Amino acid sequence: MTKPAKRILKSAAFVTAVAGLLTGCGSEEPASGTKPLSETAPPIIEAYASLVHDSYAEAMDESASLNASLAQFVAEPSQAKLDAAREQWLLARDPYGLTEAFRFYGGPIDDDDGPEGRINAWPMDEAYVDYVDGNANAGIINDAATYPTIDESTIAELNEKDGEKNIATGYHAIEFLLWGQDLSADGPGQRPYTDYVVDMGTAANQERRGQYLLAAGKLLLSDLGSVSAEWAPEGGAYRASFVALPPEEALRRILLGLGSLSGAELAGERMQVAWDTKEQEDEHSCFSDNTHKDLLNNARGIQNVYLGRFGQVDRPGLDELVRERDPALDARLQEEMEASIAAIEAIGNPFDQAILGDDTAPGRQKVKAAIDALRKQTTSIIEVATLLGIELNIEE
Repeated sequence: MTKPAKRILKSAAFVTAVAGLLTGCGSEEPASGTKPLSETAPPIIEAYASLVHDSYAEAMDESASLNASLAQFVAEPSQAKLDAAREQWLLARDPYGLTEAFRFYGGPIDDDDGPEGRINAWPMDEAYVDYVDGNANAGIINDAATYPTIDESTIAELNEKDGEKNIATGYHAIEFLLWGQDLSADGPGQRPYTDYVVDMGTAANQERRGQYLLAAGKLLLSDLGSVSAEWAPEGGAYRASFVALPPEEALRRILLGLGSLSGAELAGERMQVAWDTKEQEDEHSCFSDNTHKDLLNNARGIQNVYLGRFGQVDRPGLDELVRERDPALDARLQEEMEASIAAIEAIGNPFDQAILGDDTAPGRQKVKAAIDALRKQTTSIIEVATLLGIELNIEE
């Protein structure tokens, strides 16, 4: 699940089932004639490290473009510039969604000092940051007496302070500041650009709102940069230690990231919880109605790691190790990954409407089909670990 937000899965039975699945038998000998992992795995581990770095670098590039768009909007607010900033936020989300497959094993994104909680924590109590429907004075922005200065260090310190939903930074804080609350059944939030027109616009504290938006953008870029640097080919401290690990341990971490995202996080926390509660607040990008793309990119990120794929670049992937030992398992898992991606694509937009109705409603059936496809895929990822003689354990 999303570690910094410390959300509790609402289906204890599902958590227990996934935890059980993610324990491999371990210590399996390679098939006769198969080269040992010590010979075949290092190029794949190196390729994975390059995939991770390139993916975070792309997320950084889009975040830099987002910062430029935010600066242009705050300097001269208009509907056109707000629309441009929103579009750039959507573009910036895509590459980050692909990187979530690199999580859940204590890497630099979410170790004890990792910035994931400042980057992508959710769900967010909107009233912690700015006004909400029925409370025009809510939030940090509207409390100049308590928070006279708004900058990166201020909002970083306030993130998750005194509550796991007190999200003050990252993609979703920026999303809320651009779209506002989603109060519409058939579209995203409709925050007016005049919320940023100083002294003449709607709402209060327009200048502070602009300061907050810019600070959140700068902090996001800085945090992404810190993670990317750890995976850099030259001077990346975590990368150097990662590729020097025994192959079985490096592969264990890679597979733990895939299994954790596919099962407990994506099928469970990001989809099953919303399916169970039917609550808009339980979807990932609830202000922009971008949840369907978040889910899709998460699933594609899993596939990218397995195949060693980055855009049009193909590197050695886990599939090579699996195909050498069990071609049928490789073919099945690849088919299941394609099926889970297709099932998520079929949900469509907006996700918050697909989860409504009774269990026979078409939208809910599509969401359930995607959940089931991800769970099936997770089981096969466990089989891959067992095939490679690797034991996986996942935190509930």
